[in-house]
Amino acid sequence: MELPGFSFIVFLLLSCFATSSHGAVSFSSLQRTLILTASPSQGQVLKAGEDKITVTWSYNTTFPQGTDSSYKTIKVKLCYAPISQVDRAWRKTVDSLDKDKTCQFKIVAKPYSPSNNTFTWTIEQDIPTGTYFVRAYAYNSADEEAAFGQSTDAHKTINLFEIQAISGRHTSIDIAAACFSAFSIVSLFGFFYLEKRKAKSVQQK
Repeated sequence: MELPGFSFIVFLLLSCFATSSHGAVSFSSLQRTLILTASPSQGQVLKAGEDKITVTWSYNTTFPQGTDSSYKTIKVKLCYAPISQVDRAWRKTVDSLDKDKTCQFKIVAKPYSPSNNTFTWTIEQDIPTGTYFVRAYAYNSADEEAAFGQSTDAHKTINLFEIQAISGRHTSIDIAAACFSAFSIVSLFGFFYLEKRKAKSVQQK
């Protein structure tokens, strides 16, 4: 005798398994078939909302012909360097790419082309202060990561650059604040002067 709802429970378990299995590509399984460079030099400090990063990428022709036949799109991302991941679980590097938090900021997404790819990106205003590198993923027709390339080495120790976040204060705001403060002081002295003069006028009467 079949237990009530047993088939439904089995269906749910199988659905969950299928969902967890789908898209669980590991970074360690990917080949580094893309050559990628980014314009910032080692240790260069860039400002969010102002400076630009130029990225170029191409297929590494030392790999056998046809290795890139499954590549459909390229997504270039800004990624945290290890020094900016310390004690920050929300930036943690995980081998399973569906859980990895290393590369959280999209620079550009384009259809795959094996050569002559370049893009200049103005650093977005909401990018936090940190040390970064650039990585590109090649995606297949199922929108799964199939390969990668990055502007640093495997240990993420070279070609790293820094970004300074917008402080939230601007020169115009500082000037306005200074003017307001000066106006307040002048108004205060004016108030006391008028009160003193009024009192003196009353005494003379």
